[in-house]
Amino acid sequence: MTTPQRSQPDPWSEPPQPAQPDPALTRAFTLLGEPWNGLIIAALAKGSADFAQVRERVPGISDDTLADRLKDLTTVDLVTRTAHPGPPPRSEYALAPHGNAFLIPLAAQDHLPARDSPTPAGPPAPSR
Repeated sequence: MTTPQRSQPDPWSEPPQPAQPDPALTRAFTLLGEPWNGLIIAALAKGSADFAQVRERVPGISDDTLADRLKDLTTVDLVTRTAHPGPPPRSEYALAPHGNAFLIPLAAQDHLPARDSPTPAGPPAPSR
């Protein structure tokens, strides 16, 4: 009776490569990771708003940065821009259907520990 031999890894073969992340998921989290984008999306979750209203909902953002971010978010179809003729002309911004999908990861913030609080190391110790 012969014993089956275990196959040994070929020392000359390439090591296994880690799985590559989903490109769409990577793009989505990269977009959310851009400064101010998550806050702008959250601000528009409260309803459509003109530029000044968005600025009020996102304290600390400069006009130039807000304009750039709104343009970027509009370009990737997460935010819609509707121009209203004047006088004075104004633009209204709202979440596009794809923008609503970003509210799900933003809602995760309710389940994250505060920055200055320690993260749990594991399940609580059993009581005696």
